[in-house]
Amino acid sequence: MPDTQTFALVVLLVAATGLVGVLSNRLTARLRVPAPALLLAAAAVAVATIPGLHEPPSRSVERLVTVALVLILFDGGMHIGWSRFREAAAPITVVGVLGTFLTAGAGAVLIHTAFGLDWYPALLIATAVAPTDPAVVFSVLGQREVSGRSGTILEGESGANDPVGIALMASLIGAGGLSGGAFASVASQFVLQMVVGAAVGLVGGRALLWFTRRVPLPSEALYPLRTLACVLVLFAVATLGHGSGFLAVFVAGISMSDERAPYKREVQRFHSALASLGEIVAFVALGLTVDIGTLARADVWVPGLVLGVVLALVIRPLAVGLCLLPTRLERNERAFVLFAGLKGAVPILLGSFLLQAALPHAHRLYGIVVVVVVFSVVVQGSLVPDVTRWLRLGMRTVEPEPWTLGVRLRDEPAGAHRFTVGPGSQADGRRIEDLTGLPGDVWVSFLIRDQRLVPVGADTRLQARDDVLVLADPGRHDELSRMFERGNGLP
Repeated sequence: MPDTQTFALVVLLVAATGLVGVLSNRLTARLRVPAPALLLAAAAVAVATIPGLHEPPSRSVERLVTVALVLILFDGGMHIGWSRFREAAAPITVVGVLGTFLTAGAGAVLIHTAFGLDWYPALLIATAVAPTDPAVVFSVLGQREVSGRSGTILEGESGANDPVGIALMASLIGAGGLSGGAFASVASQFVLQMVVGAAVGLVGGRALLWFTRRVPLPSEALYPLRTLACVLVLFAVATLGHGSGFLAVFVAGISMSDERAPYKREVQRFHSALASLGEIVAFVALGLTVDIGTLARADVWVPGLVLGVVLALVIRPLAVGLCLLPTRLERNERAFVLFAGLKGAVPILLGSFLLQAALPHAHRLYGIVVVVVVFSVVVQGSLVPDVTRWLRLGMRTVEPEPWTLGVRLRDEPAGAHRFTVGPGSQADGRRIEDLTGLPGDVWVSFLIRDQRLVPVGADTRLQARDDVLVLADPGRHDELSRMFERGNGLP
């Protein structure tokens, strides 16, 4: 076959895979199985049944998934934002760090005592399956969004414990075993990665924001590309400094999310699309490394299934529940966080590290990790909608918003303030002309209710969750925020 036709065939297969990956999200509502699980299974079946399709080199898969994870974590940080993260910073940090350690330790005890594995491989397996992937949860929920802080805690936990799990796994593999000196080395390396990663993320996020605001580009299409390049730079700088590049990009996304910047909406949409692409690429690439024959072995699927069940029903509720004791959550919200800690791409990526380390029986260890992830995504994930209904969680349907309305300005709109009317705020339920303390140089010029544009007049009555655009002096932002968003309002 001529080289041109061979290349065209490769392009066709890649494009078809991407299209199937995108359309698989439509099956989630019917099957209640997350789309990533379908991609993982399809790739594993394909490599086992299609002649000429072989498992790709593990090093190439690791690097490909690493880049995909960088994109996913940066977009996740931007989606959470500083304002949401600040409200749940303490539980996110405690669950993301301490919860990961407790889960890994308890999992290692189970694997060692129940199946006789040595402590070192048992701890490696438990560390691999400790991180969670709430993106899988929200894939199951579809267009429904959980109210309260539970959703924020789940998203933040995922962004925090992914870098923690990766750093812990890298430190354990680098130590080469378990001993007093090895634990000291693991602790020092872990602390170094966390501190350097967080520092690079904070400084880099502010620097990226300054760079975006101060250095204009000739075309709007270049702004998202510049952000992408800077994100990769932050990952590389943190990694070269012996820090966690994954934590750096996650923190950078959080730090710049709520700040205004030129073409910010375009940048956010670009990175959301990249994150979706990264998720498809990661699960397809990881699925190609799964050997179905290995998973069928009793010494693989039995330990994996037992570990998956105990993780979901015992270890995570105890470990994360202990971390959430000081947190003021409703009982049903707490139960949802404890149940919905599903596994995703990161555990399989960490499992592939075991193959790279050339450990004895590495393929068996990797197969156990894959079984845990498959159980978590397929069985536990399919129960998430029922659990949310049983717990009577407050939920709202997030309808797609394919149409936009906006204006382009040459200079930064310093006097434009956007607020969402908070329940119980001074603005909630009042006409615009009746708002106490609203001076004459402040205008409510734009109002969106239920994704519809509402004409604005003096007798327009505001409602909770209305989005309003207010024109006023930049120095009055905090005063207006108290009026429109906070329950205490102005006197």
